[in-house]
Amino acid sequence: MKSMNNKFDGLQNLQNKATIMFADDVGNVHIMNEDVCLPAVTIRKSALENNIQWMQAYAERCGISLAPHGKTTMTPAIFKLQIANGAWGIGVGTAYQAKVAIAAGVPNVIMANQLIGRANMALVSQLKQQSSASLFCCVDSKSNALQLSEFFSANNQTMNVLVELGLPGGRCGCRSADEAENLADYIATLPGLRLAGVEFYEGIIHSHDEQADLAIIHAFLNEVIELTHRLTKKGLFAHCNEVLLTGAGSVWYDIVCHQLIEANLPDNLRYVIRPGCYITHDKGVYEQSQNALTARDSLACSLDGGLVSALELCAYVQSLPEKGLAIIGFGKRDAAFDAGLPQPTAHYRQGEKQPFINNAMVTVDIMDQHAMVHYPESVQLQVGDILVFSTSHPCLTFDKWKTLFLVDEEYTILEQMDTYF
Repeated sequence: MKSMNNKFDGLQNLQNKATIMFADDVGNVHIMNEDVCLPAVTIRKSALENNIQWMQAYAERCGISLAPHGKTTMTPAIFKLQIANGAWGIGVGTAYQAKVAIAAGVPNVIMANQLIGRANMALVSQLKQQSSASLFCCVDSKSNALQLSEFFSANNQTMNVLVELGLPGGRCGCRSADEAENLADYIATLPGLRLAGVEFYEGIIHSHDEQADLAIIHAFLNEVIELTHRLTKKGLFAHCNEVLLTGAGSVWYDIVCHQLIEANLPDNLRYVIRPGCYITHDKGVYEQSQNALTARDSLACSLDGGLVSALELCAYVQSLPEKGLAIIGFGKRDAAFDAGLPQPTAHYRQGEKQPFINNAMVTVDIMDQHAMVHYPESVQLQVGDILVFSTSHPCLTFDKWKTLFLVDEEYTILEQMDTYF
């Protein structure tokens, strides 16, 4: 294949827009000493480790395996920490993401999505040849099942597939247990495929009425459980030493855990939940959902501590053009804005932490490279000050950065963590 690489030599080493420019006499780099070009995104090590341990403890107390959704961070260094702390595997959404996870040494990868297209199948085939990791993908149609069968059988390989049960008006997935059962029967006749379990995702259920949402989720999970019973009784999993039953995002994982465990399903089932955003948590939508979860779930309340916000953005006060208005040097290119704007949580000047009043400063608007913050007279800002911002919905902050900084409580950089989106 002819070369299509047209990289500019002068750009080869430009990995991170938050470039490190200075270090102290012993080589330490400090965000608040202006050693780094801002804006920059940081992850507090103590908070990250707390969140990993908390969710792992929750899953283990439930007797359920954890495969955190890796598409949240796409950060191999974080994958390694999750696996080292007991995670069974990592969930992904694409063949490329599976490649990143396997390159990070993940032993079990659930592609919670359909594997479509010759090139994507070829990439997964290559991963199966080069790695001992277990790979799973979802199927919700006979046409996709046949495509997978023809491709992998031609390569003398067997692909683990999960029948996906979905919700009306939702994303992928068979729309009824009957449809899913019919598909499972068909898969059992095809070479190159191994029916390895059932997959679902309840996270699309969200409204302003929690009780109505819970009723829908309980009914959906009952259908998932009924489907699993049917397929088991038919012997469609007889060839599997272990059968996967996997679902749960970051909002309803407590409901999923408790209902599956109480379902009296066969002993050879491995229940796997796939929350992702817990890893850095936030000060927005996931803080709200976790508060709701702890209000209804005694197990979550019984664990030491809780999830804490770990992901932050540091940026300069760039301009003070009007009374009470600060223009901050970050924007939509740097942080999530789909589920609430980043909000100030700390104030630094020349490396020193300044007095801070919670909620006194408020981000009111955001553009490509600028954020607008309103502040009262009681707050003394200067151009060149550094503000720290919390975020909401961490996925869409992670994907805007090639490198994130793991920091201590003083914002000293401990590690550079590369992302692979």
